[in-house]
Amino acid sequence: MQVLKPISYCLALACSSITNADTLDNAKALFDFAEAAYPELLSPAAPPIQEIQGFYVRQYTDTGIYLGVQGDNVYAVGGSVGPDLVSVGKIGSLITISDSDITDLLLTNRREECSYYAENRFSNVNDIQRSMQFSGSLSITVEGDECVFVSNSIPNHDFNDATGAFATPVSAVSAEFRTPTAPVFAATSTAISLETDNAVLLNGVKVDLLAAGCFGVGDGNIGCNDINQPWRYDPMSPLTMFGTDAHNAHPQPDGTYHYHGNPKALFDQNALAESPVIGFAADGFPIFGSYIDDGGQIRTATSSFRLRSGNRPTGADDPGGSYDGTFVDDYEYVAGSGDLDECNGMMRNGSYGYYVVDQYPWVLVCYKGTPDASFNKAGGGGPPPG
Repeated sequence: MQVLKPISYCLALACSSITNADTLDNAKALFDFAEAAYPELLSPAAPPIQEIQGFYVRQYTDTGIYLGVQGDNVYAVGGSVGPDLVSVGKIGSLITISDSDITDLLLTNRREECSYYAENRFSNVNDIQRSMQFSGSLSITVEGDECVFVSNSIPNHDFNDATGAFATPVSAVSAEFRTPTAPVFAATSTAISLETDNAVLLNGVKVDLLAAGCFGVGDGNIGCNDINQPWRYDPMSPLTMFGTDAHNAHPQPDGTYHYHGNPKALFDQNALAESPVIGFAADGFPIFGSYIDDGGQIRTATSSFRLRSGNRPTGADDPGGSYDGTFVDDYEYVAGSGDLDECNGMMRNGSYGYYVVDQYPWVLVCYKGTPDASFNKAGGGGPPPG
């Protein structure tokens, strides 16, 4: 314990400045700085950085000390520090880290723990049709066993292009979401609903998949707040008119920009390698882009949902016509017919995640874990999804 006090004191007094978009760079800067400040404790200098149980770690074999970084937290253990993990402090208080500019950044990181992405991010983008500039902001921090995402809901890419027909203008809307650093499976899955946002992506924009429009309810666009109401429109269907832009997103009535499907600008849409993590679902499990490595072949992951065959029922409360994807009820789950399970996820390399697909259910249809209460919409229903 006596060793850590001078280390922490030295680190807090002398600061270096770095600019980066990956916490591995942050960890390396912290390690390098600590080694220069206390070579008698952290030697030999510059050992390989290892990834151990969600930490970036350097092992100093001469002294037996391990120095580790997880998100914005710095820890030490071993040698004269002792056998118990001891907190050194926050990386942001020990070295100066510039915010990361993620404007038009294609994500590449496949690390599955939300803690790896702890940093401050910003972007400068345009509402194309309105010829207006917006600044996006996202802070990702680690508090105990949770990652905390604080965002103004502005994406890191231009929006409202010529394909968009937004009913309301986009506004900066403050949002805070929390996900567990180590998500676990629940006894049973939980279906997505109108009461809960589905995910937050690594540009700070949420995923809210369901529309509040159903056949036979009002004008079909809003007001369908009973989740059991049949014939809910799928806003991603080319046969519906939900006004989304090229990123499959549009604003809610309060101006909150949100995705209904593939965000397009966050990962390579013609990938030659497996897609990165692009965000985290409300239960904490990661969301990956579309591409997987299938025995050396890079291909898109496939959903196990299929269009029903035949025609819909006809009647006063039924739309009739063929099952063509206009409604979410047009689809059925056929186990084993694709790569993904009933929630649109799968286990790979010992870890579970959801995958973006270019067909229903687009991102996910249920949670394998327990959705965090921070994703609940205000008042139980929040702004009408759309």
